[in-house]
Amino acid sequence: MTDGERLNWIRLARTIGIGPVSFFQLIQRFKTAGAALDALPDLANRSRRARSLEPPSVADVEAELKAVQRYGARIVLSTDTDYPPLLRDLAPPPPVLTLLGQPELAARPTVAIVGARNASAAGRKIARDMAAELGRKGFTVVSGLALGIDGEAHAASLSTGTVAVLGGAVDHVYPPQHQRLYAEIAASGLIVSESPFGYRAKAQDFPRRNRIITGMSHGVVVVEAAERSGSLISARVAGEQGREVMAVPGSPLDPRSAGTNSLLHQGATLVRHAEDVLDILATLDRRGVSAPPPRPFEFDPDAGEPDESELKRVLEALSPHPMPIDEISRASSLPVARCAAILLELEISGEAQTLPGGLAARAF
Repeated sequence: MTDGERLNWIRLARTIGIGPVSFFQLIQRFKTAGAALDALPDLANRSRRARSLEPPSVADVEAELKAVQRYGARIVLSTDTDYPPLLRDLAPPPPVLTLLGQPELAARPTVAIVGARNASAAGRKIARDMAAELGRKGFTVVSGLALGIDGEAHAASLSTGTVAVLGGAVDHVYPPQHQRLYAEIAASGLIVSESPFGYRAKAQDFPRRNRIITGMSHGVVVVEAAERSGSLISARVAGEQGREVMAVPGSPLDPRSAGTNSLLHQGATLVRHAEDVLDILATLDRRGVSAPPPRPFEFDPDAGEPDESELKRVLEALSPHPMPIDEISRASSLPVARCAAILLELEISGEAQTLPGGLAARAF
């Protein structure tokens, strides 16, 4: 890829309103990021709401690249050799990541350890012991730098290799209590972010962070989690990605174990310590990580532009809750590839949202 095309790839990925699904659909449709950028004004003008899509300028991206380099980090594309290999297999992967530290850690066997921020003393000890032993056995431990279980897992695996995935940019340490831990991971581990340099995380960014945590890992261990927590979302996403989901059981009287006990009830694998996790992960050598699902948003170059009636049929089939594209196809009586092209038009106009895993929802 030329330097100019790399810049265009980052510009397209940084365009507000273009998510990973739309990004790769545009690449498939127009072959290059540069051609997709050239087509954006026409696509936006042709959309039902004529919504403006304004990618960052070349100067803005060049400034970001220089700032990232000064910080000691680097931006990688999903086509680069040092992009985390398991993450690349997702459908779709994040088009652009910023890496600070040792990218080779992501190419080793990996396991995520996540859980409650207000973790119990017992949960913290389990996370520490598990992370330390898994590290000694050659696994890189992946987590989200949050308070509680995440922080314990990182701290216990600093000497063997740990990866922290952030919701904000690589230069935004959150929570601030983990400033020292962040510095130690940056020095000997790996910091990963999908966000532009200088960006401060918002609540809506953490599901994307969680998808990267699980996508980088062969398996995910949930140590403690309440009934409604981000860790349970991570577990659900991990299952959708074909990752092994493991949970540590806890007392039914402790609300911090309600989520993990629920995961076990739903079929997650029960683990008590690192040896259990190692036994489960060893079986993955025979099975391999489950293959990602077929890429559902495929563009049909011979289908022509959608007409108003087709746009209306797909829009009426959408729900505020994400639905699989094959369900949308059936409800609209249109082929899946046709739905994919129409969903791109609707997303550009701000009326739909396409999501990883072959899902789409009505946007409001």
